[in-house]
Amino acid sequence: MQVNRLTIRHLRLVAAILREGNLVRAAASLNMTQSAVTKALHETEQSLQMVLFSRTNRGTVPTPAGEMLGVHARLILSQLDSAAQELTDLHDGTGGRIAIGTLIAASGLLLPNAILALQRLRPRLVIKVVEGTNDVLLPALRCGELDMVIGRQPEFGLRDGFVHEFLLHDVARIVVRATHPLVGARHVTLADLLEWPWIMPGYETTLRRQIEATLRTASLDLPRRYVESVSFLINRALLLEDDYIGVWPSSVARVETDMGFIQVLKVDLPATSHPIGVTLNPAVRMRPAAQIFLDTLRDEAQKSQIM
Repeated sequence: MQVNRLTIRHLRLVAAILREGNLVRAAASLNMTQSAVTKALHETEQSLQMVLFSRTNRGTVPTPAGEMLGVHARLILSQLDSAAQELTDLHDGTGGRIAIGTLIAASGLLLPNAILALQRLRPRLVIKVVEGTNDVLLPALRCGELDMVIGRQPEFGLRDGFVHEFLLHDVARIVVRATHPLVGARHVTLADLLEWPWIMPGYETTLRRQIEATLRTASLDLPRRYVESVSFLINRALLLEDDYIGVWPSSVARVETDMGFIQVLKVDLPATSHPIGVTLNPAVRMRPAAQIFLDTLRDEAQKSQIM
């Protein structure tokens, strides 16, 4: 096994094949011919004396060795990108780039306010925001593709190897469009809400489990009709176009209520109280721009009215 013969080109190749799932798309993403990709992959496997990918009718599937090398390749490539960004930052003093993962709970006020505050300080800083759930964002954080993840703190099974910092508490609210028949009703119960279609968070989310626990405590079943979605844009569109019941973090609900688009129903969901925080990967050196953003985020959390 001659690992020292591997080059950055080989690492980019492995990362591209893992990302794209087959050699044709990997070749296109690398601006190479398929034959060149096949040859380079053969060289890589020969150097390691290991098979990295299996060719199947489902595409190019990584072997355990391919999966492991892919994790390290993505980490090395992200660190090289960080080095390039830091050198640029040193050159002009105002630039840089950071990548932030976010769950919907941080999307109402906390994250936008932190971005606005930092952009005023460093107008040339490029900020990439990736929205998703912890099961998608945390692997990206682990391999260095994200600098941090902001939102509801992950459950214990997803926490290994990360550092978690508390920022503030949030609780979910029942929301409907401003013209929903339940708006203005004198007394609305949780059972009343089950007569209407719901928008439920994904089964893999903490909020979904908390909603189900709340219903069980009240001896109620899940809604008979519901759409399962973690896309804020889709959820918002459904809510505004029809009489759906939504469950949103209070920070997000407050923004939409202030604009007059939705109303919060007076049905409490105390079991959905949850800490909002930032998750970091201590194995990856934090670049200066990310550290400045983290400090800005802490300041905005202290200013938040949720605290």
